[in-house]
Amino acid sequence: MPFSRLAHATTPTAHIGLGLAAVGRPGYINLGREGDLPAERTVDALRLRTHELLDAAYAQGVRYFDVARSYGRSEEFLADWLNARPSFDDIVVGSKWGYTYTADWTTDAEKHEVKDHSVQTYERQRAESAELLGDRLDLYQIHSVTPDSPALTDKELHAKLAEAAAQGTTIGFSTSGPAQAEAIRAALDVTVDGEPLFRTVQSTYNILETSAGPALAEAHDAGLAVIVKEGMANGRLADPYAPDVLKAVAAETSLGCDAVALAVILRQPWAGVVLSGAATATQLASNLHAAVVDLDEDQLARLAELVEKPQAYWERRGQLPWH
Repeated sequence: MPFSRLAHATTPTAHIGLGLAAVGRPGYINLGREGDLPAERTVDALRLRTHELLDAAYAQGVRYFDVARSYGRSEEFLADWLNARPSFDDIVVGSKWGYTYTADWTTDAEKHEVKDHSVQTYERQRAESAELLGDRLDLYQIHSVTPDSPALTDKELHAKLAEAAAQGTTIGFSTSGPAQAEAIRAALDVTVDGEPLFRTVQSTYNILETSAGPALAEAHDAGLAVIVKEGMANGRLADPYAPDVLKAVAAETSLGCDAVALAVILRQPWAGVVLSGAATATQLASNLHAAVVDLDEDQLARLAELVEKPQAYWERRGQLPWH
């Protein structure tokens, strides 16, 4: 399993990954993003920004990079960077299939991505990912599984995924929505020829949305590697949007709200990799300070009071505009 490489890493930042959702396409829902990226978001401008972030991340010890078919040209940008650095053999690359990017490099599209977990979509997108990433693709995840997803019951799809696993690709899934815990537990029950199909799970977890925590602990105990996404709640936990309690704790640590928010996740015993969604090198450097944040019980208790009900959290997320 590729994540075993990270288990032997000597730097704490190896357990912080870099996700390219925010820089692989011109439009995304992160707060403040309109000021983080170049005014002219051409393909070349975002390719350059992505490569700058990847260089900075690798130099600071980051070894997991996360992309998806629906993140615009994120796979292409990552592939270009990897191809120019063939000696970087200690990297773990994960991508996702199940959403098709439909915005055509615009920020005002009616639909930015379309979800489809069918076998046909898997085969098409697997070929597209393979063409770009080749044997550098370690992990292929079903994108945003929910309890009603056909990917949980489609035996033909399971067989195709098991075939990919037999050929050396680790198979995982990601989750989203207020019923993440239910989706995780359903996925843990999926087997092919008596063997569990999934080896990794990627879920939203942050100090506002903790509902997936118990199920992620169960997944970890079952042997899955756990990846945490949206640790910054799409910018809601970063300055200047962070709640006052988080700002106060951050001031006490002399570090940023982002570092504190991510540090809370890193403390979870089941968290294998926590993703940074940074759009600038400065944000990335600040995120990586999470590895050295030391929080006491009083600070943790105050931050725990920020938890929202899952339905309210996801309703708020669904209202965030695409910038």
